Amino acid sequence: MKQPEYQGSGWALHNSDCIEGMYAMPESSVDCSVFSPPFGDLFVYSDSERDLGNAGTGQAFINQYKFFAEALTRVMKPGRIACVHCTDLPMRKGRDGAIGLQDFSGDLIKAHTDAGMIYHGRTTIWKDPVVEMQRTKALGLLYKQIRKDSAMNRVGMPDYMLFFFLFGDNPDRIEHVAPGSADAVKIARKWLDHMRREGLCRSAPDDAVLKELLLHVEFDVYEWQKLASPVWMNINQGNVLNGYRKARGEADERHVCPLQLDTIENCLRLYSKPGDVVMDPFNGIGSTGYQALKMMRRYIGFELKPEYAAQANLNLHDAEKSAGDLFAAA
Repeated sequence: MKQPEYQGSGWALHNSDCIEGMYAMPESSVDCSVFSPPFGDLFVYSDSERDLGNAGTGQAFINQYKFFAEALTRVMKPGRIACVHCTDLPMRKGRDGAIGLQDFSGDLIKAHTDAGMIYHGRTTIWKDPVVEMQRTKALGLLYKQIRKDSAMNRVGMPDYMLFFFLFGDNPDRIEHVAPGSADAVKIARKWLDHMRREGLCRSAPDDAVLKELLLHVEFDVYEWQKLASPVWMNINQGNVLNGYRKARGEADERHVCPLQLDTIENCLRLYSKPGDVVMDPFNGIGSTGYQALKMMRRYIGFELKPEYAAQANLNLHDAEKSAGDLFAAA
């Protein structure tokens, strides 16, 4: 695999095509993947022919996405989770023949299961329909439509996180204990030993690292109940990385807001542990990597667009600095 354009302690970012990049990676090398793929042609990110956002709509997009899903399956470890962010997509009367919604999540589920992964479930991310109405001016969310013909009104469009895993036993279980458990230090010590073998945290004393790891080992029942909910109500839509506006190129038409850090944190809390390799094949400005590094995970990302990759480099270095020496390699 070629050298990344950007890298730091515990992370690497490639300004290149993610499908080619994943085929250059060792098989079964990713512990957890968290990403938000292009939503068909809903947003324009770049003019690159390699950009999935330029593949077209409907079946044309899915035909190209299948190659990505196969590459992702190749690099995921057995029993580990890929977390895919999506939403329903609007249909346009001029293009699709009617105003409605495309079941984009269903398309993604079929693509990933056809590629060999198992659909593990989904959670719904609640979003304020008033904010959506103000942002999109969608006819179906306007109050005046109630007075005109309420049959044309619709509910707001939430986001979804889809979860997939590769069949097989997880070779490295993610263990947790209730707060105050006598086994907490034992598990934290096991995690630390693994991280040392991987060349991580060599410059930090054991006591400092163990203190941090204990925060990740303990998992109380109330936190679990929130994350096990089919609707995540704790997502702050405004909690996103800054800098995405600066990362826009001159030719950009539109740009979607980065994935919320709360969403990423929930996924990593459930499906990874410190020292794990987290991947985002659609890196953007580095939201997944930023949160992964702050939570003592390693990170690898792929981003086609040079402007996004350059901004992500700044964000990832900021996350690395905030982690201090706890996660630094020798």
